[in-house]
Amino acid sequence: MELIPTPDEVQDLLQRTGALRQGHFVNRKGLHTGQCLQLALALRHFTESKALCVGLSRRLRALDAVRRYLPEVSIVAPATGGLPVAFGVAEALRAVRTYWAEGEGEQLHFRQFMDEHKGERVVLVDDMLRTGRKLRQLHQLVEQSGAEVLAIGVLAQESSAEPDFGPTPYCRMTRLQTQSWPAEDCPLCRQGQPLTQLHM
Repeated sequence: MELIPTPDEVQDLLQRTGALRQGHFVNRKGLHTGQCLQLALALRHFTESKALCVGLSRRLRALDAVRRYLPEVSIVAPATGGLPVAFGVAEALRAVRTYWAEGEGEQLHFRQFMDEHKGERVVLVDDMLRTGRKLRQLHQLVEQSGAEVLAIGVLAQESSAEPDFGPTPYCRMTRLQTQSWPAEDCPLCRQGQPLTQLHM
């Protein structure tokens, strides 16, 4: 595997670690799907986690908006899924700071005494992107704190639509073409495939 794995190599790694599974699943919204992604199952393995995070760091380093400020950048992630990615990318880029935002209900916030970042240059990372809502919230939170968001990077994108982060550069390691259906339209139900409830 090269320092920047190809999208197919990333998907092979995810399947090998059990993070990407094929089957018949129902998510928390009640939609049925034939594919399940749980990146934490890949990130628990040191070698695979390092390969993914170093690969993402290389994609980010290739962006002029990031490269010109290295290593004087901070890596920020939404908790909890983004934390291993943030620390892995920060190590690879030799970033000066790593921190995260937490959520209560729908609203993200920084911990007490961690909310002043005037003039800081920040790269946002996460393990996966589905709708982009959480990263957009984090983008807004970071800029409201006085920092500048240089770029956004994720390990995997589970949406076919491009996320809207305005002019902020965005990169991903792989994109999954995941289909989902209401229960009444599910072809896997019609085939009689056993159903697994997802708790994420």
